[in-house]
Amino acid sequence: MENGEKPKRKQPQKPRLINWKWVFTITALSFMISVSMSYISNEALAQVNNIIAFVILLLVIALGILFDIIGMAATSATEKEFHSMASRRVAGAREAVWLSRNAEKVSSICNDVVGDIAGIISGATGAVIVTRITSGLSPLGVVIVSMTITGLIAALTIGGKAIGKGLGIRFSVQIVHTAGRVLALLPLNLGAKK
Repeated sequence: MENGEKPKRKQPQKPRLINWKWVFTITALSFMISVSMSYISNEALAQVNNIIAFVILLLVIALGILFDIIGMAATSATEKEFHSMASRRVAGAREAVWLSRNAEKVSSICNDVVGDIAGIISGATGAVIVTRITSGLSPLGVVIVSMTITGLIAALTIGGKAIGKGLGIRFSVQIVHTAGRVLALLPLNLGAKK
């Protein structure tokens, strides 16, 4: 440097607080998944009796709980746990590394997108069931049935997720590896093999 000037140091870049590209992607993905799941559940409910409608309701609640478990496991597991498996070419290990490396996004998709959409659809499904069951009942009967089904949906969802969070933390490696194996079977595996 001339005149004994010290070279200027580059200031380290601060990480962005909001990743707008991810926000727009996850918003669009949420819209598409929500519309698809809503359409499928509405079509299924229109063609089934009340018992099958209850089964569909339980499946939607279970789907939300399952994805909540996967999201919790992804945030609990670390990728180092899967590197030795990946070096031995264990099926799903590379995908498990990807899942744990991208835990923030995986958690956002599993817990927020799928979990919240499952909650909304389970509520809508419950409303359809209430409407079917309460036709011809007195106003008091309608209120009792509506409160019972709403309470059942909330209890199953919250209780299931409470159990699921403990399982997701305790068995995070096994859960993420299993999710990785499933992801490895998909033709588009979200860049897991990059």
